[in-house]
Amino acid sequence: MWTFLKIIRLNRATVRSLNPLPRGWTVVLRRSCSSASSESRVTNPSILRHLTSKITATGAITVAEYMREVLTNPVSGYYVKNDMLGADGDFITSPEISQIFGELVGIWCVSEWVASGKPKVLQLVELGPGRGSLIGDILRVFHQLQSVLHGAEVSVHLVEVSPKLSQLQAQCLAGEYTCGGEDELVYRTGTTHTGLPIYWYRSVKDVPRGFSIFLAHEFFDALPIHKFQEDEKRQHLEISPEGGVIVQKLASQIAEDGGAALIADYGHDGTKMDTFRGFRGHKLHDVLEAPGTADLTADVDFSYLRRMAGDAVVCMGPITQRAFLKNMGIDARLQVLLRSCHDATTRAQLIHGCDMLTSPEKMGSRFQFFSLLAPSRLTQPWEEGEGLGRRRRGPAPLPVAGFSELGL
Repeated sequence: MWTFLKIIRLNRATVRSLNPLPRGWTVVLRRSCSSASSESRVTNPSILRHLTSKITATGAITVAEYMREVLTNPVSGYYVKNDMLGADGDFITSPEISQIFGELVGIWCVSEWVASGKPKVLQLVELGPGRGSLIGDILRVFHQLQSVLHGAEVSVHLVEVSPKLSQLQAQCLAGEYTCGGEDELVYRTGTTHTGLPIYWYRSVKDVPRGFSIFLAHEFFDALPIHKFQEDEKRQHLEISPEGGVIVQKLASQIAEDGGAALIADYGHDGTKMDTFRGFRGHKLHDVLEAPGTADLTADVDFSYLRRMAGDAVVCMGPITQRAFLKNMGIDARLQVLLRSCHDATTRAQLIHGCDMLTSPEKMGSRFQFFSLLAPSRLTQPWEEGEGLGRRRRGPAPLPVAGFSELGL
């Protein structure tokens, strides 16, 4: 019981005590970052010509193939060539809105590491890191919690297919870095500003084995989907085989090596139907208009991810972003920042950011949090002996931060 209460207090105290941080249909499109206005991208002639030639030569293509070509074509794909985040881009993500988001996710990572017995090796892995804002906030939290992480060999591993974005991530996160060859599994290495080794990969299967905390924020919604019309309760089904394969990979590694995965995205639990859409200039955009100039996305079906994960891991959620952040202590963290901030404009921005993240009418209900955990993480303690001589071996399993309310 002492250990149970200790982790609850650790989470609450950590939230309060962190120093303020600087910041099948067929057809004839992950999101990340932009320095040039989306209005200037009238069209992408290269992608349009490529798709026209492809359809002329081989006939109709699937929605999944269309998404894959438009978003990740190695020559002219939307993610490969553009920096589409921020006010001047096509959309903005939670880490860009408020530093508190990344701080609380960082605390979640530390909490799960502690609850797993403080393994000597801790690999922090993010799929599709965008500009690196989320991982940057997490690394500052890790730096401030060095006394908690003492003794752990922490390393950072980023899975990114976009040369443009990986370059931005390196500039944001690394004090120094070097680039490898195109055929190498690790195509960039470096050292973070806080002194940790950092590596870049094109696929999650290339990340080394070992105890890992996997993060996927607005990653699965951009994976190619197949669309089907069936005579079931839902007239439209959207399935991402690629997303299923990745979840199976995460589940397998977590089951064998320990660790956890935290997935945050637009999504539902097997209830929605036609969600395929485009975003350009922060507005909805026709998915077939000017391919290559807008983000393409579809809500994540978490019931499908749960089925693909199988019985090798324990699945938590999905729960709303509002519930997760409230459970992690966002209100307490906001008050800490407001007490240390005396600039009226900055205070207003902090309040507005938290409202954007948690309001049910904004991002609070639209985004969902989902987690994969090793079964041993939640195994009840076993007892030995009989009668009054029975005694427990090991502490009771700790609660999962974010998915249960923090104790006082």
